[in-house]
Amino acid sequence: MPPIALCAVLLAALCHAVWNLQAKRATGSRHFVWLYSAASVLVWTPFVAVVLLHGRPHFGIAQYLALAGTAVLHLLYSLSLQAGYRAADLSLVYPVARGSGPLLSFAGAVLLFGERPGPLAVAGLALIVAGIVLVANLHRTLRRAALPGLMWGALTGACIAAYTLNDGWAVKMLAVSPFLIDYTGNCFRVLVLSHGALRNRDGLAREWRAYRVPVLTVATLGPLGYILVLFAMRQAPISHVAPARELATLVGTWFGARLLGEQAAAQRLLGALCIVAGVISLALSG
Repeated sequence: MPPIALCAVLLAALCHAVWNLQAKRATGSRHFVWLYSAASVLVWTPFVAVVLLHGRPHFGIAQYLALAGTAVLHLLYSLSLQAGYRAADLSLVYPVARGSGPLLSFAGAVLLFGERPGPLAVAGLALIVAGIVLVANLHRTLRRAALPGLMWGALTGACIAAYTLNDGWAVKMLAVSPFLIDYTGNCFRVLVLSHGALRNRDGLAREWRAYRVPVLTVATLGPLGYILVLFAMRQAPISHVAPARELATLVGTWFGARLLGEQAAAQRLLGALCIVAGVISLALSG
């Protein structure tokens, strides 16, 4: 991976972990996704305007399909992630979501495209599964309390796998600007969620006052982190960039353990390390 792409991915991983910490702290907000999406549109509109004025992109059917795909998939991702944070710990949901995304991408390539994994890829799969087991504490007992977090984390991971493939195709093959991809997703979330959010404007105003720091943090760092990832995908193979993003798993798990006081810190950190080692093995196997 070129050094500039690696630096972009590492910075993106830090942004991702920080904004997920703030999203976990805003689980009391019913309309948090709408709030940070609307704020993101306001923050990033000047940058998108510059891209449109100077780039003057010419889109065909494929580009519009890619933008429609990213809009729907990122909406599903945002809603499932926030639902997971309401149901379980950050240090449970975050590693499962980030670890299962590459795992599901790998499984999809085997089932849909007939790829045959080698020994290193199988070892990566085993490490990811072991990491998820450790993070969820499933090796001791299948606790009912862990199941909602596991399910929401896995659903979020499925969304990650889907939008990673869609958006990587858009920036590499269709030359769509990373700014436009992220901005489209935020505009679509605002449009879809506005009816529910604006029905109770007094309540929405109270949520803004209570959670404005998490809202502004996610609105700024969320798009920044993903734009950096998409720029890295232009410089390096998607199969290298996607696993490298999972270094954010370590930071997110550490945040949950140290800053939110969540339990089983050492065990979950070990699980996060297994997940990172697994996705790196998947990348090297290619």
